[in-house]
Formats: sequence, structure tokens, C-alpha cells
Amino acid sequence: MIEQNEISTAVMESGEDKDVSKLAGKYLTFVLGNEGYGIEILKVREIIGLMDITKVPNMPHYVRGVINLRGKIHPVVDLHSKFGMGITEDTNETCIIVVDVTQNGKPMMVGILVDSVSEVLDISASEIEETPQFNISLDSHYIMGIAKIKDEIKILLDIDQVLADGMNLT
Repeated sequence: MIEQNEISTAVMESGEDKDVSKLAGKYLTFVLGNEGYGIEILKVREIIGLMDITKVPNMPHYVRGVINLRGKIHPVVDLHSKFGMGITEDTNETCIIVVDVTQNGKPMMVGILVDSVSEVLDISASEIEETPQFNISLDSHYIMGIAKIKDEIKILLDIDQVLADGMNLT
């Protein structure tokens, strides 16, 4: 788990002064491993329980396969695997968040496999710090900011960047 003092130190050392007020808004929060993450609620199409995922040959290791959702085929990305955290274990709480992203200028829906969904939070600018420059389990360019809510830390992901990096799913 990321400690508060590590984040504050890293932000001060980065020397950048980003406008985090643009990041304020509603976020769907979820869990990967022991860490909390959030994505903009406007990117979320729906949340579904774990369903049959069909493996597709020659896909990147973090693409678990594809699902058939109401007659449409959508890729499913295992965020554990994408972030170098191993493979998501299938449990009763494991679910797929279907998100709207733009890839190569085209809108598409992609499923992201997560350990569990937490809640929707309305995060104010005062609760968000800029992207820290320190070594965690994912590249910092995937992170829009870090939210401090009560005693918890939520890593706010740029889901378009996460899913575009190293992938061509179109």
C-alpha cells in the first residue's frame, strides 16, 4: 500500500505544478490487489459479473480474451497483468468494467477485469494531488492524479492511456 508521506514527498520532488482542478468529478473506484483505483465515471458503460472469456491467439499477455455482450464482441484486459501484478484471480467479487475509449480515433468498448468494484465517489479538487513521480507497479503516465479520501488513497487512472499503450485492438 502506498503511504501518504511517500506521495507528498514524491509530489514535492517532481517540481511540477499541474492544474488538478480539472480532475474533480465522479469516479468509479475499484480494487486491484490491495490498492484502490478510480476511473472517470463518464468512461464507464456498465459493470458486469465475470462471464465466459474466449481466449484469442497472438494477443498481448494482458488481453484475457473477448466477451460476447449482447451480440457485440469486446476485448477484455486483465489490469493485474497489464500492470505487472500477476493474473487476476477469478472470485465471486471479480468483475468486468466495460469502458468507452478512443483508439486510433475510433470509439470502442473494452472490458477491464478487476478484483472488485468499490463505489462511485465525487472527488473534489482539494482531495487530488498531481501525478507523483515515483516507482510503483504501473507507469506514472497512466495516472491522472492521486486522491486522498479520508484515510485512503485512490490512484486515478487515465483509462484511455492505459488501454492505448502497446495495444491495437481495432
